[in-house]
Amino acid sequence: MKKIILFIIWLFAITVAFGQTDFFLQLADSAYTLTKQRVYYDPSYIQIEYPNGDVPSNTGVCTDVIIRAYRKLGIDLQKEVHEDMKTNFDKYPKKWGLSRPDKNIDHRRVPNLMTFFSRHGTVKKISQAPSDYQPGDIVCWDLNHRGLTHIGIVSKIKSGDGRRYLIIHNIGAGQVLEDCLFQFKIIGHYSYKK
Repeated sequence: MKKIILFIIWLFAITVAFGQTDFFLQLADSAYTLTKQRVYYDPSYIQIEYPNGDVPSNTGVCTDVIIRAYRKLGIDLQKEVHEDMKTNFDKYPKKWGLSRPDKNIDHRRVPNLMTFFSRHGTVKKISQAPSDYQPGDIVCWDLNHRGLTHIGIVSKIKSGDGRRYLIIHNIGAGQVLEDCLFQFKIIGHYSYKK
């Protein structure tokens, strides 16, 4: 009887571990499909539907890669971030002079996503070791050492030298797959599954 219980516990643990891995591989695939769509970088503020609102599909910024990849898996970060900010506004950055959440833009700001992922996801180690960054991980950077932030998703595709996974992001040239993991200072590393 004891062996059966141990086997069931082992089987459950393996199933959970593979389920988690499967989700993040699906997230990486979801982000990769976005690279097939032509998108122009456009950081304009516009009013969007709520929930499941999006800017026009042919425009976007780095955060839209994250938002759209999760949305393909049924997770609406616009709603998730907005709901969290409504009840925890004091926990979020005050960089934009707002006195209350704005469902049109809050989820499209890297510092807000970093706060959300820190609160509801897993904060992962920041390092210079490529093996620490796995498919489906979210990575944030400081582009200029003065707070210009950026965000991307780790893909399932390795660099030409096979040492690290490529990143799916939009840094101005649309939703692309690039070898840029260590190109800028990493300031955040997360995984998030609802």
